[in-house]
Amino acid sequence: MSKKQGRYERLTEQLRELLKKSPNPQAEMATIVAILSHKMPDFFWTGFYLLDENGELCVNTYQGPVACQVLAKNTGVCWACINQQKPIVVENVHEFEGHIACDSRSNSEIVIPVFSKKSGKIIGCLDVDSEKLSAFDNDDVLGLTKIIDLLTI
Repeated sequence: MSKKQGRYERLTEQLRELLKKSPNPQAEMATIVAILSHKMPDFFWTGFYLLDENGELCVNTYQGPVACQVLAKNTGVCWACINQQKPIVVENVHEFEGHIACDSRSNSEIVIPVFSKKSGKIIGCLDVDSEKLSAFDNDDVLGLTKIIDLLTI
């Protein structure tokens, strides 16, 4: 097991215990973002974008520099995740066609889809940026997906 895999296992267990006490999905998302933001050294920006009733992808709970409030439809990494309904890992965001640069210090990105447990439909995504190139890999996909599965949305 890699150091990163071990860290994700510990964080998943910590979050599992913390989220038992969460009163609602918004509190769960805030707790996930806080833990990931403070415990993962290469996470520069960590947050959720959720689809609203008009089909807009709007920023929700996050930690890091100021975020783009609404992401242009069908543009960027988050929309690629929403449209493909699968995790997206981008080693160099400057080479991703249509990348939305909310902060020029971001160099790599991972986006994990969030599905409603009630409807099974995609409702948003967890977006993580790093100042490092190639900061994310399959360990991040697996670890973050397990964490997202803790949500009760």
